[in-house]
Amino acid sequence: MIRQASLWLALTAAGIASADEVHVAVAANFSAPMKEIAAGFERASGHKVLTTIGATGKFYAQIKNGAPFQVLLAADDETPARLEREGNAAPGSRFTYAIGKLVLWSPQAGLVDERGDVLSQGKFAHLAIANPKLAPYGAAAMQTLEKLGLHERLAPMLVQGDSIAQAHQFVVSGAAPLGFVAMSQIRGGGKPQLGSVWVVPSGMYAPIRQDALLLAAGKDQPAALAFLLYLRGAPARAVIRSYGYEL
Repeated sequence: MIRQASLWLALTAAGIASADEVHVAVAANFSAPMKEIAAGFERASGHKVLTTIGATGKFYAQIKNGAPFQVLLAADDETPARLEREGNAAPGSRFTYAIGKLVLWSPQAGLVDERGDVLSQGKFAHLAIANPKLAPYGAAAMQTLEKLGLHERLAPMLVQGDSIAQAHQFVVSGAAPLGFVAMSQIRGGGKPQLGSVWVVPSGMYAPIRQDALLLAAGKDQPAALAFLLYLRGAPARAVIRSYGYEL
C-alpha cells in the first residue's frame, strides 16, 4: 500500500508537469462506470482518457492487428491472459478490476419474475443476448439457458448483439421485450432502472472475472500506468461497487 501510494504521488506529479493521454479499450458492460472513473482520474492526475467501447473478442483481434490501445479493461480474464502470454502486454500487469453479474431484464414492469420462470413460460417473441463468441456475458447467458435446459427450446427466439451494449439496446428499443444484460447496465448512475429483473444466481454461469491489462503500447507511458493505479484505488472501487459489480 505504501509503495502504491508513493508511486501514485510520483506519477501524479509527473502528470501535472506534462499531462498526457491514455487510450483505454473498455468492455461494453463497463461503459457507464468508466465515464465516472475517467472523470475522477482526469481531475486527480491532469491526464486525459480516450475510451473505445466494444466487445472483448473484437478488441483482441484489433490489438493483434496493431490497434494503439494502451490499456485493456476486458469483460473476461481469458483474453488478457492470452494477450499477456502472446507478448502483447507488460508481464505481470494483469489484475481483476471487477466481477460481473448477469441479469435477465425487461423495461416492462412485471414481465420478468424474481425466479426467471418467464423463460420456461416462453410468452415472448424474442430474447436478446450478446454474441457468446465475442462477449463473456453472452457466454454466461448461454450457460444459464443450458443449465435451465431451455437452450434448444429458446434458440429460435434469440436475438444476438455483437456486444452486451447492443443486446441491451435491443431491449431498450423494444426489438426484444427482455434480454440477458449486465447488472451495471440497469443501474444508471448506480441506481436500478425501472422495469423487472431476475438476478441470475452466480452458480448458473462461470464467474465473470474482468481483468485489466497494460498493453505493449502503454508500457512506458506514465498516463497509462497512473490510470491502472487509480483503477485500484478507493474512489474507483466505490464507483465499481455502485454499479453492482463485486470486487
